[in-house]
Amino acid sequence: MLFSVVGCGSSGGGDYGGAHPDYNRALAGAPKPLARVYDQGNQVLAGGTGAFEARLRSLRGHPVLVNKWASWCQPCRQEFPLLQKAAARYGKRVAFLGVDSEDSDAGARTFLGEYPVPYPSYSDPDQKIAELLHATLGFPATAYFDPSGKLAFVKQGQYPDLAALEADIRRHALTR
Repeated sequence: MLFSVVGCGSSGGGDYGGAHPDYNRALAGAPKPLARVYDQGNQVLAGGTGAFEARLRSLRGHPVLVNKWASWCQPCRQEFPLLQKAAARYGKRVAFLGVDSEDSDAGARTFLGEYPVPYPSYSDPDQKIAELLHATLGFPATAYFDPSGKLAFVKQGQYPDLAALEADIRRHALTR
């Protein structure tokens, strides 16, 4: 698994002062289905609902956290450093995915340059993927899928801190 970021900026590093966790070190030894996800880290993938659903199917047997975000969303910017830390901490046991909704390609690339993550996001300009997540009420939103692929929980809105995010990861992703 290789993860490289070009131009990692300091404008949004949150808890990391412009840096991000060492994802290569943190996620070394992840199970193959999760490692394949992280091989596409920090990319925005096309393919719509079909590609997203295929990815979820490929992750059966593992819980999945999906975060819906947009580059123009200030609460998303505040929440992303929490997701960076959580992905590094839990990414060997939980698959992380993003959904970039109602956004421009250029905005998404700039955002991910500022807030790099080890997992890919799926482009969702018309919120069709967000509809599958039952996450259309606002930004950000985080959905949890159990290892069988069933939607287990959706949190609408921003996580206020890492403790709240980790509590939901333990409650909705690691208890099954």
